Amino acid sequence: MPLQPFQPMTPHFGLIIVGDEILSGKRADKHMAKAIELLGTRGLTLSYAHYVGDDPARITGTLAQAFEDARARGDVVFSCGGIGATPDDHTRQCAAKALGEDLQLHPEAELLIIERMKDTAREQGVAFDPDRSDNVHRLNMGVFPTSAAIIPNPYNKIPGFSCRAGEGAVHFLPGFPVMAWPMMEWVLDTHYAQHQRQSAKVEKSVIVFGAMESTLTPLMESLEAVHPAIRVFSLPSVDHPQYGRHIELGVKGEAAVVDAAYADLLAGLKRFELTLGPELVR
Repeated sequence: MPLQPFQPMTPHFGLIIVGDEILSGKRADKHMAKAIELLGTRGLTLSYAHYVGDDPARITGTLAQAFEDARARGDVVFSCGGIGATPDDHTRQCAAKALGEDLQLHPEAELLIIERMKDTAREQGVAFDPDRSDNVHRLNMGVFPTSAAIIPNPYNKIPGFSCRAGEGAVHFLPGFPVMAWPMMEWVLDTHYAQHQRQSAKVEKSVIVFGAMESTLTPLMESLEAVHPAIRVFSLPSVDHPQYGRHIELGVKGEAAVVDAAYADLLAGLKRFELTLGPELVR
């Protein structure tokens, strides 16, 4: 079932990382940093991320919340990992349970997986046998919830899948970065191109010495009230190797509105007679 066109309102983007190997420390997660990068280059931002191990009940609960957020407010969530066909891969089954749908072999996925198996047989110099037990088992990688639409995989043709929920969606990708990242790009550029902005968000901040966040809170609140298109951020540090104890205070948003808000921030800080350090632009 093909995905229908998405609404023009820019959605919140979320990320789910599935796998015991991440939580045990056997592997370091690389997906969140890459998702931030891929979204950022398109003028978009990551709103939240969740990590969950290979526990079916927890995966189902996490996905049920993701689908609820998609229905209620149009969130777009990427889920990375657990869509293979080994005993510790549960994401496909959990997605179906969270949606209240059956699982079925997706016809396009079936063709792509068979094509991949033929490629592998050809590379190995053997005849392709569709009835061989391991080949029959590989078709399980194309068993998705009934409402799923496929996500093409340029690395080895084994697809991921997307499931709509209201105006939002959850997009399911493999755990392997070499596959997941180009598939995430394809989803963003195919389904969310209308949300991409040419002017990416920027941040301007200043290092503030000798202040407490509670003292600066009224200034931060007034800046957001006067400049509703920006966000104010405060990053305190007690043991920075260069600046020692300090607060990095700044504003972020579209470049066109950040300059005026930052000027007001600096003017507001002057009233406190604080020592200011370097100014930073990102």
